[in-house]
Amino acid sequence: MNRAFMIEFDLPEAPDEEFFSLIPRQRYVINNLMAEGVIKSYSLAIDRSRLWVIAQAESEFAVMEIIADMPLSPYMTPVVSELMFHNSYEAVMPFSLN
Repeated sequence: MNRAFMIEFDLPEAPDEEFFSLIPRQRYVINNLMAEGVIKSYSLAIDRSRLWVIAQAESEFAVMEIIADMPLSPYMTPVVSELMFHNSYEAVMPFSLN
């Protein structure tokens, strides 16, 4: 059974060229995980110092595997917290064609 996790990442203060070159691949991986329903939200602070991710996984170990697959993971320090629940507009107000 999947559980909800909040992943908070601290990002580097002065990213190098390699960091910036990995951003398109990072977005590709994140978009695929969102399409699969693994990642529910992905948010970046305005000052680009922190990144927040809500993920669905069976365990904290599974979350760490998700993080390891992110191209920017060598540059990010994660803090993982299991959530009691995660509500979102999409879950409360599903789209209807009627």
